[in-house]
This record gives sequence, structure tokens and C-alpha cells, in this order.
Amino acid sequence: MKRISIYAGTFDPITLGHLDLIQRAAHIFDRIVIAVAERPSKTTMFSMEERCKMVREATKTLKNVKVQPFSGLLVDFARKHDIHVLVRGLRAYSDFEYEFQMALTNRQLAPDVETLFLMPKETHSYLSSSVVREVAELGGDIHGFVPPCVVRHIGNRFGKRRNSRAERAQHIRD
Repeated sequence: MKRISIYAGTFDPITLGHLDLIQRAAHIFDRIVIAVAERPSKTTMFSMEERCKMVREATKTLKNVKVQPFSGLLVDFARKHDIHVLVRGLRAYSDFEYEFQMALTNRQLAPDVETLFLMPKETHSYLSSSVVREVAELGGDIHGFVPPCVVRHIGNRFGKRRNSRAERAQHIRD
């Protein structure tokens, strides 16, 4: 019997913290499904297609990782694919209350689905997609926060704005 798990999130964008958890889960499980969530109530920087593409690029060296979009309840997605373990990340104590609440809710909805919590490396414990988006939108360097493929995608998204900002700054200095 294969050990299979799901690691779900919006991954808008995928960070080095996400990637750290995926790599460690990939060593624990025979297969891990990265479930990229569609959240109609949440405005995302990248489309579902773009987010899946970035996650696929970031995990391409991990042969036991599969990326799949989903919408709706995660436990329904898990049941549909006959998967009984959800991997969740805990960055800081502040994540615990929300994640604990979700794990108990999922247990109530699907008692046969377990939640396994993993913590990222300390160097990634402060990272979040929202921090990366904000730094990127303000023209900051995100190389230490995300995989190279995400730097490229964000550069394509904000490149023109960054260039015009840099040009204005140079013009002011001259």
C-alpha cells in the first residue's frame, strides 16, 4: 500500500517555505499531491493556471510530486482521490490556532482523513505568500524568498513597473 498525502494551499506564489515542506513530505510519503486551491473569496495575484505552472516548475525534480488544481472542500478532494493524510505547515505559533481549528473541522467532516503538521526550516518560518507579493509589488528583491521560477514569473508581471520606478529614481538622482 502506497503512502500518499495532500499538501494544499493557494500558493500565490509558492515560497521557499512551501517548497521546504513539499521536499520533506516527499521524503516521508511515496506520493504527495500538491492541491492548488481555487478560492473565489480570495483575490490572487496569479491565475490558477499560473500558480499550478509555478508549483510544477518549482517541484519538477521531485518525481513523487503531482500538482493538481481543486476547488471546494479539501476533505472532499481527499476522499475523491482516496487520500487519507493532509500535510499542513506551521510557521509560527500564530498559525497554530487556525490550523488546529481546520484540522478539527476536517476531522469532523471526514474522520478517516488525518492531518500531519510539519514545520519549515527556521530560515523560512517568517515567509508567507502575502509578504512575497507585497515585497514584489513594492519593487523589492524576492530572490531569497521564492524559487527562481517564481522570480521569473513575478519579474514578467512587474518588470515594466520596476523599470519605470528605477528610471524615475535615477532621474531624481541626476
